[in-house]
Amino acid sequence: MTVSLTLENVSAHYGSTQVLKDLSLSVQAGELVSLLGSSGCGKTTTLRLVAGFLQPSGGSIRLGERDLTRLPAHQRDIGLVFQNYALFPHLSVRDNVAFGLKQRGISIADRQRRADAMLDLVGLSSFADRMPAALSGGQKQRVALARALVIEPPLLMFDEPLSNLDAKLRVDMRVEIRRLQRANGTTSLYVTHDQEEAFSISDRVAIMNAGRIMQLDTPEVLYQRPANSFVARFVGFENLIAMRTVSREGENVIAETVDGAQLRLSQERLGEIPDRFILAARPDGLAVAREGEGMPLTLGIRTYLGRAYQYQCTTASGTYLANGSLAEPLEPGAQAVLTPVAEQCCILPAEAA
Repeated sequence: MTVSLTLENVSAHYGSTQVLKDLSLSVQAGELVSLLGSSGCGKTTTLRLVAGFLQPSGGSIRLGERDLTRLPAHQRDIGLVFQNYALFPHLSVRDNVAFGLKQRGISIADRQRRADAMLDLVGLSSFADRMPAALSGGQKQRVALARALVIEPPLLMFDEPLSNLDAKLRVDMRVEIRRLQRANGTTSLYVTHDQEEAFSISDRVAIMNAGRIMQLDTPEVLYQRPANSFVARFVGFENLIAMRTVSREGENVIAETVDGAQLRLSQERLGEIPDRFILAARPDGLAVAREGEGMPLTLGIRTYLGRAYQYQCTTASGTYLANGSLAEPLEPGAQAVLTPVAEQCCILPAEAA
């Protein structure tokens, strides 16, 4: 049965240090949600609380209609896939996969049938009688995934499951995890510090910082429309320019920076622009040109990216990274102008700076 996971106002402490602060999260039935953030943000603590390895100091945790908040870990019936695989070295691949079924009292014939079916699903049928030591890292992770799925858990959780794999295997395995999760329709919570991994595998992603969820949304919304400066920087908006609206001309807004440099911005492309705001842009979202309308600047270090030159740009209001044409390279120290590429920018509220 597919069920939802709900955390409501959950807090957690390690000693006197608070690591989660009234965190609320809802994972819909059959959905895969990733917790994404740097070390110490609270993502692994959240997973440990749901698994029952830690007890919250406040709030509640529910899986469907079941209240897990004070339930012991062994009674939660949750599937776990760990970073280090956690396979039993003395058991064959088949017996590793069937271990959870044995613990649940399933008959020998039935658990072997179910284990073999799951090994076939993850493409390891021919490895059923091998020992874990004879497997590659990717194969071990697929065994761990099969072991978690075979018990048909209402919730499947992943704790940095691909961290020990090389780059190509990580790409292959995240496709495999997504395929299997969708095929089984299992509600899933996935913990990672890798943005590309989280965005490629998830229905929604929760970006965390200091024990709080800063934004929970689809990968597309997070990448294109971050809600605040923390999320904006996290997804690559390296340039945050404080601005205020000077005048409005139909769909266009004339806005100026703190030092008085003016830019013409299109509300049709950027959305509604308030009186005070932050213009957030990736380097691709700011174009360097020799002359024209824009913010005056002095060019610093130039870097060749293949598709463009990237410049460190010093203006009266700050230093920014921006891209310029390959056809017209500009020299460090030259005077130029900076103009926003609306399709690559977004508007943040002023208080997000």
